[in-house]
Amino acid sequence: MSAQSNAAPVIIKKKKVVSGGGHHGGAWKVAYADFVTAMMAFFLLMWLLNATTEKQRKGIADYFSPTIPITRVSGGGSGQFGGESVFSENTLQQDGTGASRQNPTEARQARGEMGVAEEGTDGSDGKQQEDAAFKDIEDTLMGRAGESSISQAMRRHITTRVTDEGLVIELFDLENAQLFEKGKETPTPLMTELAVLIGSVGQLVQNGIAVEGHTRSEPITLVTNPVWDLSTARANQVRLMLQSTGILPQQMRRVTGHADREPAVSNPMAIRNNRLEVIFLRSDQ
Repeated sequence: MSAQSNAAPVIIKKKKVVSGGGHHGGAWKVAYADFVTAMMAFFLLMWLLNATTEKQRKGIADYFSPTIPITRVSGGGSGQFGGESVFSENTLQQDGTGASRQNPTEARQARGEMGVAEEGTDGSDGKQQEDAAFKDIEDTLMGRAGESSISQAMRRHITTRVTDEGLVIELFDLENAQLFEKGKETPTPLMTELAVLIGSVGQLVQNGIAVEGHTRSEPITLVTNPVWDLSTARANQVRLMLQSTGILPQQMRRVTGHADREPAVSNPMAIRNNRLEVIFLRSDQ
């Protein structure tokens, strides 16, 4: 046997060498750019929230959410708008963008307050008519309208004033002449007569009505202070009394109890602070 028969076999390995790093694609660059853009937008949003006021933020939100009425409700005219303004209630439904409530009165019809009003319809005539109606009510209540059936005893419980909100009729207690029984919401005969009087003159207008109740402070600290419940209950009682005289329930806008938080005089315990305010609201309130 040859000596070469016991030699180990020779194994040859061939290694393929690829020069250069090859091409891995650039998709990661796009993903990274999107991530950086999102982070920049996030930090910009955080900065805006910290550096702007509530009013400015509302303006920015309105810019991205315009309030232009585009097919939100169906129109009632022929064609797109039937030749009418987009704010006309003859074109859009009463509960759409052209109206302020579902069953508006004539005084609350959409009047184009976004700058598209017709000539001579700036609302000044309506305000003058309201002021004239309020003056008629004041003259009747204060006995300035010629013959008056209002007694002096009733008249001394009434004051009136015209504000931006409307005509405020204030009814208040006097010593030995109170509108409600002490500590209760039960009206006295005097309050009943006053409610009938206000209800009769209130039928001269169709404006909304608000009733607000006020009470004087209690002289001692009580475990349960009744002023909140009492002022609210009295205001609600006046609402019911006015409705019984012919005021429509739909005219009632709100009933509020202010307790002893808004005294009419400096002494918080003065009986003058026991009062009711009946407000004939302006049509734009």
